[in-house]
Amino acid sequence: MSAVTLEKPARASALSRENVRERVSDALKLSGRIFHTLSEPRVVVTLGLAALLIGSAIGVAVSAHQNRNLSNTLSELQAERDGYQRQWSQLLLEQSALSAHGRIERKAAEELGMIVPGREHIVLVPQRGLARAGGL
Repeated sequence: MSAVTLEKPARASALSRENVRERVSDALKLSGRIFHTLSEPRVVVTLGLAALLIGSAIGVAVSAHQNRNLSNTLSELQAERDGYQRQWSQLLLEQSALSAHGRIERKAAEELGMIVPGREHIVLVPQRGLARAGGL
């Protein structure tokens, strides 16, 4: 078993004018020492380097965040590009199927009633420029 004891809190001494003056004087002396120490060259250099270190750390965090965002955007754009490439391949296949010579001949014959002319219906007409150059 452990014993628990309750102690009465110690009474704070009453603040007198003299006591307040001493404490203010001590605080002023302490702040004077602090500012005097801060003005030493090695402390100024140390504080400057600490500020640069903090600024550099913030810059690293910001650039890492931007890098993540840009990487996500890049992967989304690459996925979109892949989708477009698949669609382009399908359109090329469709185009080659629709433009096959046999299909075009069959469509012309079925829908338009066209036929391939025989040799007797083909007439060759010479070009004018070639007829003069050849002496005809």
